[in-house]
Amino acid sequence: MFTPPLALASLSGESNADWARAGSEYAGAAFLGGIALDADARAAARELVARDRTEFIPDDPLAFIDRELEALADAPIQPAFNVRSTTPGPIVEAARICDGHDAFLEINAHCRQDELCAVGCGETLLADRERLAGYVEAAAATGATVGAKVRAEVPGVELPALARELERAGAAFVHVDAMDTESVIADITAATDLFVVANNGVRDDETVREYAEYGADAVSVGRPSDNPVVLERVHDAATRRLGERANADPSS
Repeated sequence: MFTPPLALASLSGESNADWARAGSEYAGAAFLGGIALDADARAAARELVARDRTEFIPDDPLAFIDRELEALADAPIQPAFNVRSTTPGPIVEAARICDGHDAFLEINAHCRQDELCAVGCGETLLADRERLAGYVEAAAATGATVGAKVRAEVPGVELPALARELERAGAAFVHVDAMDTESVIADITAATDLFVVANNGVRDDETVREYAEYGADAVSVGRPSDNPVVLERVHDAATRRLGERANADPSS
């Protein structure tokens, strides 16, 4: 889906077009956002800001997505946008904008802040498969390339089964925060044909090697995504361990 097989993972309030362009020397994709789309999600984001978290809260979130993607029109990187919403309508509109810019749409089923979970965003979607799959299906119907950011180690959530449902709904990829259960990547790759981006603790050759052995198609870097020393190290490892495998496999 992108090369080199290294992505920059979204950091709320920080991951904009300038951030993506700065990392484009090393990464093949950048997930901008996350951004809250509907009224409840935006209210939760404002509560997060009130306790000193950074968040994107533009007056018009859809116009913001459009502007940021337009700013990357000539950048040598595959753009994507991570979005949060408690309702499907704004996700569909965001998907249309992403499709118009040949960008991916990533539905956030990952954030675990209390404020977001209380309104039904982020991690709560992992336990509500029908709603999350409905979001994916509605967004994919626009023609956009759609996926979800998910988290391991959530009680009662079986990620391989969830990934299968998302694939049936039209997802093309899943972005997995493996937490301390890196082997979940192998479970998901065995259960689906989704493009799997492995996240959490990716810093060097050893961490890339582990995810590669579990079958990841790509890896992503979160907090050090603005650190060129880390990015160069991970880029080299991902190109060697994942890029060569992809080139050798005509079906990938």
